[in-house]
Amino acid sequence: MRGDGPGDFFDDYCEAMNMRYLTLLLAAAASVLSAASAHAGLGDQLAKLLASDGAEGDYFGCSVAISGTTAIVGADGDDDNGHFSGSAYLLDISDPANPTQIAKLLASDGAAVDEFGFSVAISGTIAIVGAYGDGDDGGGDDFGSAYLFDPTTGQQIAKLLASDRAAGDQFGRSVAISGTTAIIGAWLDDDNGDNCGSAYLFDTTTGQQIAKLLPSDGAAGDRFGCSVAIDGTTAIVGAIRDDDNGLESGSAYLFDISDPANPTQTAKLLPSDGAAGDEFGYSVAISGTTAIVGALHDISDDSGSAHLFDTTTGQQIAKLLASDGAEGDDFGISVAISSTTAIVGAYSDEDNGDLSGSAYVFDISDPANPAQATKLLPGDGAEGDRFGISVAISGTTAIVGANLDDDNGDNSGSAYLFDTTSPCPGDLDGDRIIDQRDLGILLAYYGWGDGGDCDGDGDTDQADLGILLAVYDTPCP
Repeated sequence: MRGDGPGDFFDDYCEAMNMRYLTLLLAAAASVLSAASAHAGLGDQLAKLLASDGAEGDYFGCSVAISGTTAIVGADGDDDNGHFSGSAYLLDISDPANPTQIAKLLASDGAAVDEFGFSVAISGTIAIVGAYGDGDDGGGDDFGSAYLFDPTTGQQIAKLLASDRAAGDQFGRSVAISGTTAIIGAWLDDDNGDNCGSAYLFDTTTGQQIAKLLPSDGAAGDRFGCSVAIDGTTAIVGAIRDDDNGLESGSAYLFDISDPANPTQTAKLLPSDGAAGDEFGYSVAISGTTAIVGALHDISDDSGSAHLFDTTTGQQIAKLLASDGAEGDDFGISVAISSTTAIVGAYSDEDNGDLSGSAYVFDISDPANPAQATKLLPGDGAEGDRFGISVAISGTTAIVGANLDDDNGDNSGSAYLFDTTSPCPGDLDGDRIIDQRDLGILLAYYGWGDGGDCDGDGDTDQADLGILLAVYDTPCP
């Protein structure tokens, strides 16, 4: 005690009460510190996916897709039905940190070299798996096929075949689905000349073909159908060897499929700076009115790029480049988009060794001014993994394939789940609401640690307190 007078007693009492309050506040903060530090944020790896029966040469992760709490991963080198017959795996990711395998998918008539699983897609209660090497009942000539499955049970629903199928078409090289409509690419179809390519629409409720898509200016060698995507009433098809901007410069086409039986081409997409060899259109994706198209051999040295387009006008909005892009990265080998987030794979990037691979997350909330949000790398990445060969996203969860990872043997393959949740300054416990818990965490670190850092300077100080209080009691955007 500082003295015996009434004023001194009052001061001492207030000091004691303040210390007691601060002690209680810090204790409360300590109870949530571990939860806050464990919370996943933008770019954090959530889990690594491996096939329950993975083996050498399976190439698990060659293709990936995700819808809500279900993911599907292709393994086109699996041998259950013969050499390179292929398979795919359904996984429950409702708890992304603890995913569980639902089922292993195999074609009811699978055979050697079908490469079932080379392409996969999922939407709601339907999953689709492409088998571009299927011989159509044993023909053995790459007619190609695709299969519909119930993702809750793993049961095969139907086998899809092109009505005018022919040897070598490789129908099923690419697949996509939205609602009850599926699109399947046959990039070596010959309607407009050798290997000009085509794509087909199917009704997933009946398994019946609805329409065949051909480009208005298709020509031999274009390989239209090498990539496909669909969202609502808009479909996009890549043609990597179209020559409008030079030999094998590439293009993509938009189709209005509001009347699926009578689709109409609405635009041909070309990059503003397209050049020979770009292979623009190698990968495509669409969400709402924004499409993304990969050009893995752009920039003359194969560093690669991706382009955003407005699907209502067909106009290019922006070009995406990796902030640390380098020769031979193949940025654009794979693309995905969901709402305001885009992902681009660069499977030859070398951060974890030669051809280890990476992927990049972009914030496209302002599509004309996209910003790289983070770079994705696996926690155990290694030389030759080819991480980024496939990417997909649903909500704030992304999946990235690494089909040459070796955990289950050489080139057995793997896939990874990542959190793409946008940063929210002031949200220190990860519940996307700035409240008393966040304030407690900040005060616990105030003046000595970075656990309450809101402005990214590495310290927890008055500036961070100001940021938090400015958004106190509000949810993250």
